Amino acid sequence: MLFQVPPILPDEMEVLQKINGMRQTLKYAISTPGRWFGVLRRATFARNIRHSNSIEGINVTRDDALAAVENDEPLTAERTPWQATIGYRNAMTYVLQLANDPHFCYSEGLLRSLHFMMIQYDLPKNPGRYRPGPIFVRDEKKQQNVYEGPDAGIVPGLMKELIESLNATTGVPAMIRAAMGHLNLVMIHPFSDGNGRMARCLQTLILAREQIIEPTFCSIEEYLGRFTQEYYDVLADVGKGAFHPENDCRVWIRFNLVAHYRQASWLLQRSRMTQHIWAELEQLLAKRGINDRALPTVADAAFGYRIRRSHYMNATGVSEQVASRDLKMLVDHGLLTGEGETRGRTYEGSPMIREIYLRNYEPRTNVDPFMQGALPFPADTVSAG
Repeated sequence: MLFQVPPILPDEMEVLQKINGMRQTLKYAISTPGRWFGVLRRATFARNIRHSNSIEGINVTRDDALAAVENDEPLTAERTPWQATIGYRNAMTYVLQLANDPHFCYSEGLLRSLHFMMIQYDLPKNPGRYRPGPIFVRDEKKQQNVYEGPDAGIVPGLMKELIESLNATTGVPAMIRAAMGHLNLVMIHPFSDGNGRMARCLQTLILAREQIIEPTFCSIEEYLGRFTQEYYDVLADVGKGAFHPENDCRVWIRFNLVAHYRQASWLLQRSRMTQHIWAELEQLLAKRGINDRALPTVADAAFGYRIRRSHYMNATGVSEQVASRDLKMLVDHGLLTGEGETRGRTYEGSPMIREIYLRNYEPRTNVDPFMQGALPFPADTVSAG
């Protein structure tokens, strides 16, 4: 037996409609994307990877998360966090590839393969295999176990049931089906490690398969990373310390709807910011006679990313010699500032470039859509980074 979808209430349907409205607006904005779209897409993918891993205490800087997306070397990340970041990137990249696969179906082999991609760097954790024995989730702050997974002997049967439910045709809205897939996987806790990452990855896969919007933009992993304690609290509220699929999971459904609402709001804001910043930078480079191939890199610098020569080469496809020359020109024109020497040299946006960012900055929203009077496109006062 798995956790079951509760009847959808009228206010929940209303929030679903608001979220779908925002997604359609975003879909329209990126339907005929300019070059600015690549900047937004890479940054969004990097945020998803970084924040999902951060929930498990696996932390890398935003610069290193972007480096992982670009298949570049890390700036500061240590070996194990970097391996975990690359593993999650690989799994999520495969998920994005599966989004429009006409021959797709869910299977245990698929989920186990995604798990192997994530934690293959740690063989004692049984990557790609179900756990051989009991498992507990421990709260180190409280110094106590807060959840016990079901007996290992029934895990294969539960996973078979989960796969059947994922492949079934139902009238349940995609966001709720995805939330239920996440909940059931994390409550079964089928693996020795990486269950949270796998559950979040599965949720993104379910959403990506709906083709509602470009797959990179359907994830709520960033939101869950920013609201980790609330995420843990709602799972604890539903689970009650052990595998209890008879429990009501409405609080989990509503938590996910809030997450989708806020995440969609953030993406709409960032799409506007990226377009406006790009337009200003395009005019600035044109006035100074600088080749517009530098635009993606200067845009990244405006958003606060550190730039390396390899970063510029990835963005433009030019040689190392040309990249060095272009970066020097950007420094000479006061668009970037440099630090360090030779291969260790990095660049940041100059005060002039950062001013363009600040002029177009929109605070990140944090509205509860279940609150009476909440607007489809809210504004609030939370940092937008």
